Amino acid sequence: MFKTLRTALLASLALTTPALAEVNIYSYRQPELIQPLMDRFTQETGIPVNIAFLKKGMIEKLRAEGKRSPADLIFTVDIARLSAVVNADLTQPVTSDTLTANIPADLRDPDNQWFGLTTRARVVFASKDRAPEGVATYDELADPKWNGRICTRSGTHAYTVALVSAAIYHMGEEGAKTWLQGVKANLARKPQGNDRAQVKAVWAGECDIALGNTYYMGKMLNNPEQVPWAESVNVVFPVFKNGGTHVNVSGMALAKFAPHRDDAIRLMEFLASPEAQEIYAEQNFEYPVAPGTKPSELVASWGTFTPDPVNLMEIAKLRPAALRIIQEVDFDG
Repeated sequence: MFKTLRTALLASLALTTPALAEVNIYSYRQPELIQPLMDRFTQETGIPVNIAFLKKGMIEKLRAEGKRSPADLIFTVDIARLSAVVNADLTQPVTSDTLTANIPADLRDPDNQWFGLTTRARVVFASKDRAPEGVATYDELADPKWNGRICTRSGTHAYTVALVSAAIYHMGEEGAKTWLQGVKANLARKPQGNDRAQVKAVWAGECDIALGNTYYMGKMLNNPEQVPWAESVNVVFPVFKNGGTHVNVSGMALAKFAPHRDDAIRLMEFLASPEAQEIYAEQNFEYPVAPGTKPSELVASWGTFTPDPVNLMEIAKLRPAALRIIQEVDFDG
């Protein structure tokens, strides 16, 4: 009897005793990319941060864990992945004046379910020798002048799907489908590899221009083997007609059952601060989002551009249509 009462009392205490201060992160970003800022946060607050790197299956893991999940924050890249976690009902809203002030409205969820931390532009890497001018607009990628001269990664990759979603927003479904058919007709080879592989292909003469995210230029310039690839191309910022350069986001969301909610929000606000923003962006060769912040000298050296002003949630909504068009065109075929 006494054992039963003691067990019940301990269970009651477990439910009512506040969790020890810490923040647990489930991240699609590799830990080394975000660890320096987590260490800074711990130094300033005394709150330890634990990072669990997940290559895939985050939604499935969070669903399986349910209310038992230790996850406080979710870190991922690409608006589609952020919106997928929200749509799976695995996040909760955060009301914070700090987050609202430091993260522009087009880079956070209208219902405060996710918040952007950095952006990257989807650009053209153009051969300095064979195509130094690149293209002025994304529309031009379908121009027959580029027949057999373009390299890109798979059409089903999240980055390509996001770009096609943006094309649908600006061109309509039929216009985007015609455009994508034109891009496919101009490919130098079957879509394959990651963004760095496309730049390597330009360097090797397999194609003249390639699509990729800006931060890969920083990664290549910091890898001795890949420096020649990076130095063989110009970074060109195309725009959509009546729009700007397509950007995507890395972001964070508060997990639905966060056991350390207050500490997690404190970390979110820290990451949105201008100081942390610049450190985070420089670490990842991306663009900070807080007002008044600047990219690193290396990133700034690639040139300036006007980001497409459309709210990224509008792009995320078009993902199903983009996937359908990619399949209809048989882009990877």
